[in-house]
Amino acid sequence: MSRRVGGATGTRAPATFGKSQRLLKAADFKQVFDHNEARASHRYFLLLAKPAADNQQRLGLVVAKKNVRLAVQRNRIKRVVRETFRQLPEQQPPLDTIFLARRGIDQLDKRALSSILREQWSKLAKQIAATPTSES
Repeated sequence: MSRRVGGATGTRAPATFGKSQRLLKAADFKQVFDHNEARASHRYFLLLAKPAADNQQRLGLVVAKKNVRLAVQRNRIKRVVRETFRQLPEQQPPLDTIFLARRGIDQLDKRALSSILREQWSKLAKQIAATPTSES
């Protein structure tokens, strides 16, 4: 049984989700919660975003056991969110984004969740692009 890792051709998004792409510290999360400039709300999740200070896209995930009971489902949801995040276009403005899962998200299959997430990512990008930049 051999498992093929990566393709020989094509431009696929990197299969990693390194530390530079994650919100790691509580202070990072607090900054986004307190100073978000864009939000994309859906019945199953909420995306909060603010322009990134270091021009690096970063993502924080909050998938509470209270909202998604089974660890398998929580992990699947996080995998799909990370996958769609990695596939964001390069020209999208760099954002610090938090994904908050809501009850019922575990009822969505991978395809439906991916589709909804892509719509919401573009909604966030449009909101940030429409927001006047104010350096303080």
